[in-house]
Amino acid sequence: EVELQTDGNRSGHLQNGELGELFDPEVNEEVIRIIAAQLAEIGDQFDKEIKARVVNDLAQHFLNENLSGEEITQRMSEAVEGLARAIPSDMEQEKAMLVLAMVLTKKIANTMPSLLQRVFSTTVNYISQQLHNYIVRMVSAVKQ
Repeated sequence: EVELQTDGNRSGHLQNGELGELFDPEVNEEVIRIIAAQLAEIGDQFDKEIKARVVNDLAQHFLNENLSGEEITQRMSEAVEGLARAIPSDMEQEKAMLVLAMVLTKKIANTMPSLLQRVFSTTVNYISQQLHNYIVRMVSAVKQ
């Protein structure tokens, strides 16, 4: 389980190797900061393009306690893929999807703070399932 820290420090334990190689001791903190800054800049651009309806629709799925974690992750995936198609971008599809997932998470948490834990967990699951290899490649490229 990974805990979200407001000071930027990592806390908790990664289970089943989730994104484990990203936090390998050889990964320089500066590499992570560079990637985070790039993604944040893209996120600020995408933030303006995401309509409140998309956020509210996805938030309603998170509120539905009858949906399993897998079903919620699928809804997140559908929302991210839909936004990736709707927002014109000349960047790699995987990078756009990564940023969109993070921006959606932020927007939902800002709209309904009580959903933060469920939204964060779902986003981590989505990213580890769908974008893990892309993140590993991105970290490796910056390290070189």
